[in-house]
Amino acid sequence: MNPQHSIEQQLKFLLQQGLPIHSRPYEQLARQVGSDEATVYQLIQRWQQEGLIRRMGAIADHHKLGYQANAMVVFDVPGHLVDELGQRIAATGQVNLCYRRPRRPQWPYNLFCMIHGRERDQVLQAINDLRNDCELHAFSYDVLFSRRQFKQCGGSYFRPVRSGDNHHGH
Repeated sequence: MNPQHSIEQQLKFLLQQGLPIHSRPYEQLARQVGSDEATVYQLIQRWQQEGLIRRMGAIADHHKLGYQANAMVVFDVPGHLVDELGQRIAATGQVNLCYRRPRRPQWPYNLFCMIHGRERDQVLQAINDLRNDCELHAFSYDVLFSRRQFKQCGGSYFRPVRSGDNHHGH
């Protein structure tokens, strides 16, 4: 197998596990795949330009950080206002996620946002503030508090490279 191909396959697998928690994560990855930091960084940039990597982000464990009262707030807003209101909501800094979803039968909501807090009352106050700040009182909404935590992780597309393995990842 081409050594560069092996480095690329190993790096793809490692990246889907998440960046190492280290002051120099690319240097750590380079050591793991037998390359150098500049090459790792260049490969990641190339994969972003090619669309192989769409985004890189952090997943925070809100429960470990003490944020036990987490709520998804869903709004039913006219379709032509979703983008504008979503941007307005996101700009407040009061939400962790804000996105559009298609309406479903028996489920009229199309604008979703997640608010994390330490106490339920704190989250309810944040929702009230959000509705005031973004002038959302005209729209029906619902508040869905989390009852259990699910593990968050990125997609899994590549498998580890083994000696003599010439197959591409899935």
